Amino acid sequence: MGLGSLPHVSLKEARLNADMWRAVAREGKDPIKVRQRQRRQAERDLHILQDVARDCFETRKAELKGDGTAGRWFSPLELHVLPKLGRVPIAEIDQHDIRSTLAPIWHAKAATAKKALERLNVCFRHAAALDLNVDLQVPDKAKALLGAQRHKVQHTPFMPWQEVPAFYASLNQGTVTHLALRLLILTIGTRSSPLRYIRSDQIDGDVWTVPADQMKGRRGAEQNFRVPLSRQAQEVISQARAYERDGYLFPNVRKGVISDATMSRYMERRGLDARPHGFRSSFRTWCSEEADAPWEVAEACLAHNTGGKVERSYKRTDYLEQRRELMQRWADLVSAEEI
Repeated sequence: MGLGSLPHVSLKEARLNADMWRAVAREGKDPIKVRQRQRRQAERDLHILQDVARDCFETRKAELKGDGTAGRWFSPLELHVLPKLGRVPIAEIDQHDIRSTLAPIWHAKAATAKKALERLNVCFRHAAALDLNVDLQVPDKAKALLGAQRHKVQHTPFMPWQEVPAFYASLNQGTVTHLALRLLILTIGTRSSPLRYIRSDQIDGDVWTVPADQMKGRRGAEQNFRVPLSRQAQEVISQARAYERDGYLFPNVRKGVISDATMSRYMERRGLDARPHGFRSSFRTWCSEEADAPWEVAEACLAHNTGGKVERSYKRTDYLEQRRELMQRWADLVSAEEI
């Protein structure tokens, strides 16, 4: 068993090492195998955080919307953690390292900081599964050191439902942005992402079927979301077909579809405080104040899951017919000023 070359190991060190390994041999163990095992352990301990984080991300992609192509799971780590701790072996990272890394954004960007800490927690569990010598309590200890967040939830500004008809009527230029906003208002159950990616082959008569992987909180083919299309929504879709490219009804000027910010920026330029996502609140308030809609039907229009997991497993309806009637009433309201 070699103990190292002369330039790197002194005679004194060699004698000490020899005594140590002879003691291992006297215990009935193979010194060479013990040393190999120690070296493998040392190599595992040198796994740096950025490698563990990327491996963890790759492992989790199947659980994420669109296989994580939008990068939203990884971006809190990539932007706020890895620049400082990415090259550090994960086994050496303690709660003080995490605290100093997240402290600058813990209150200023509370939601992002919370996500970053949650991702770190997942990465530490992933490292433990890789047999790395990590303390699984480090993220929780860091959270205790960081303390409670001073952050108030900012809800998306919304337009009172009484003002929606006038805004809808102003969207009369027939551009991609105007048509997209009109359809967003008329098919209120969808968020901007599935609407931006709407395709002709998803529409069958007066029903638009949104794939499950495009719906927030829905996974699995059986959870596709059916959207009843009012007469006005069908007319908007008919106008949008003139812009169709590669099957998409709302293409961008160069490639792909309109960006996530297109509709928001348009409303901002108009000097409005409200944003596209806020129309969901406009609709829900109208359901409660004016339409006297059943709670389950109104929630189903917004694609909200209602009831517990067991209750949902027995509920086999998406209230399509009731939603069709309610959505037509909503469409008649918002388009009234066009008549």
